[in-house]
Amino acid sequence: MPTPQPNKPARQIRGGRGGAVVTLASIVGLGAAQALGAFIPKEESGRGVSVTVNPDTSLNVRHVKGRQYLTVYLDMVGVPTACDGSTTIEGKPMPRGRTCTEAECTRLLELELVKHAQGVMACSPGLALSPAPLTEKRREGPRFAAVSLAYNVGIRAYCGSTARRRFDAGDYAGGCEAITWWNKAGGRPVRGLTIRRNREATVCREGLGALGSVL
Repeated sequence: MPTPQPNKPARQIRGGRGGAVVTLASIVGLGAAQALGAFIPKEESGRGVSVTVNPDTSLNVRHVKGRQYLTVYLDMVGVPTACDGSTTIEGKPMPRGRTCTEAECTRLLELELVKHAQGVMACSPGLALSPAPLTEKRREGPRFAAVSLAYNVGIRAYCGSTARRRFDAGDYAGGCEAITWWNKAGGRPVRGLTIRRNREATVCREGLGALGSVL
């Protein structure tokens, strides 16, 4: 179970050829990045991981317990999937029969989280990283929950949601409540989604310190 680090901005790192490489921590802060790195594998794959932040601010995710989905499988709607819900690799659909390494799964997890975090932050200026400690403390839980929700339901769905509108209006408690509404499939509540939404809402309301109670 990770202990999230202070949720402060992290610098961007450089790619091998000098191109900018964006880490999750540079978008959502170190603490929220570490928390998401632990929470998403638990929710998507049911596995426990240990998460630390590398010197370059990328995530180091080490498998601890539970099943690893290293070999591509078909999800409930027939989409080839591997690792922690990844459906693409190198910009292409995940090929059937492929087996990923644990290092590849870590890289894919961060790439997916970066993509969804960028989408969330682009449509949620009310969740932007803040240099003001009190403001940042209020935003870090909602920011974590918003990225987790978007990872599950998609960026477009999140950006059009009541939760996003409430967050941008500064109604963080109302946004946390609205996250729990995303618990249905086919118009009916789904137990697994209800449990996930309640976990996200707990961290949303109480902050990153509540992560240990939901993992």
